[in-house]
Amino acid sequence: MNGDDEGRPVGRRRSRIWKAAGLTLAGVLVAGAATGGWVYWHLNSNIKSVDIDQALGDDRPAKPTVTPSPSASASPLPTEALNILVLGSDSRSGKENQALGGGDSTGARSDTAMVVHIDAGRTAATVVSIPRDTLVTRPSCPLEDGGSTAVAYRAMFNSAYSVGGPVCAVKTVESITNVRMDHYLEIDFAGFAKLVNALGGVTVTTDEDIDDSSSHLTLEAGTHHLNGKQALALARTRHGIGDGSDLGRIGLQQKLVKALLEQISSTDLLTSPTKLYSVADAITGSLTTDTGLDSLTGLMDLGRSLQGLSADQVKTVTMPVVQAPSDHNRVVADEPEASELWESLR
Repeated sequence: MNGDDEGRPVGRRRSRIWKAAGLTLAGVLVAGAATGGWVYWHLNSNIKSVDIDQALGDDRPAKPTVTPSPSASASPLPTEALNILVLGSDSRSGKENQALGGGDSTGARSDTAMVVHIDAGRTAATVVSIPRDTLVTRPSCPLEDGGSTAVAYRAMFNSAYSVGGPVCAVKTVESITNVRMDHYLEIDFAGFAKLVNALGGVTVTTDEDIDDSSSHLTLEAGTHHLNGKQALALARTRHGIGDGSDLGRIGLQQKLVKALLEQISSTDLLTSPTKLYSVADAITGSLTTDTGLDSLTGLMDLGRSLQGLSADQVKTVTMPVVQAPSDHNRVVADEPEASELWESLR
């Protein structure tokens, strides 16, 4: 989600935004909060999951062949490369999400999509944002009732989630990247706002005035301390900034994620059991994962395996795109740069 890369070849800007995509943090928080049997059970049961491997079967990119090194085989934690699809969902289901999102109360969209690639050894990572307005060929996806969706050409990328949920989102990403997604993580509207509030808000500096009637956010350029509802509005803002496209929103989302992680790092959660539990409850309660991460044990093991990943070794980029010839309000992958980027992550 890099707004500085609008329409240009991929930039490799170093960033402190995503240290293990926040997963190390999640592992530490839930480990610290889950000190009692009921607490562990409650936080563990918070996490929702989807069996993506079962739904997609073998109709997907193959897993890379891994030859473990002697040091890796001696490690109690996994060290192979990982690709994780991270989605921010604007689901309108439930009273809390409806109050925060407005609009139609049926359906949901993936307004934020990132492929988090963690290198072998898990000491470096690349986060690639996929603009929601990208036109793609959406593959046929299996549905829960045993049917399937039809192939759709020149479909908006985020329509995959709307028509087929997480399974179709993963299948579409794998189709356009030819990269196998090892895991899936999704956070919803209400959960994100609860997390920000549990942390006491976040401080964000904006470079220009924002007046967006769609997200209901008005801010003067400068530094602001935002509560959960305001932070969510910032994440959804796209009108009235830049050219009004999704690429401008991606830049704001990067600022917000950085501010969120900085707030977490500056808050001594371990000295306040109440706040620690509140944050851990917000994190686990907002997540939908694949079945490989649908437990505190799974999240904590992943978090511990990423402890060697420093912020300086995380790069954030946006999939290279250009304006779609058929629709100036949409974008398409900029080739061959896009394919070269995905090839580097295989």
